[in-house]
Amino acid sequence: MTVFALSGHAERTNHIRDVRAKIDSMQHVLHQHRDSARLEIKAYRDSVRDVHRHAPVVMPHHLRVGWGDQLFETLMWRDLGHYSYLPEDYEAKYNENFRYTQHWFVEYLYRLNYRYSFGLLMDYSGVIWDSVLRDGRGNVLEREMNKSFHNITIVPTVRFSYYRHEYVSLYSAIGAGLNINTGTELDYKGRKTAVAPAINITLFGVCAGKGRWYGALEVGGMLSFNSAEEVYMLGSRIMTASVGVRL
Repeated sequence: MTVFALSGHAERTNHIRDVRAKIDSMQHVLHQHRDSARLEIKAYRDSVRDVHRHAPVVMPHHLRVGWGDQLFETLMWRDLGHYSYLPEDYEAKYNENFRYTQHWFVEYLYRLNYRYSFGLLMDYSGVIWDSVLRDGRGNVLEREMNKSFHNITIVPTVRFSYYRHEYVSLYSAIGAGLNINTGTELDYKGRKTAVAPAINITLFGVCAGKGRWYGALEVGGMLSFNSAEEVYMLGSRIMTASVGVRL
């Protein structure tokens, strides 16, 4: 009886060992297949990226027109009121009745590849107001309408698209160029027209549309100044909306 018991125990032990060995062998094969599958998936993804990066871009020419806000101008140039408690023989000039054109722009971009586009942005904005002579009681003695200044900005631009989908893309952009400021007034140097460096930054942009037509919204800002006495834009054009066409 003891001999049969020992023999049965040995057989069970060998059987357990065989089962464990088979399990280990299967797990080893499974790990090999899994690693191989991961390498194949990675190679496929890399090949897809290469195709996107090096394949010819369909409709590479992008042309759009749009609108932007004038927050800086609205805060800086506005009605400040006038005296109404001084003698009638007191006279002073005030700038009143400000009108803001908003920013209007046109942009051309050439899409070089999956990520980068290069182009040129042209932007216009202006402010118009009345120069009013009043007496100390606030009565209007003389009104000169349509005093104004205008900014024409020309900025070469680079755009980086960090996410692209069939219908939506996300991007950032930066451009540096020149701003031409002109109008009816003379600055403190006696100039009607002045030229200053200009920078346009798009912190976040979203483009939506499939095919030829699309729309875009952007958050950023346009800056232009030579010094503290010659500031033409600072925090202007923070929000923009535009429509465009791919050619």
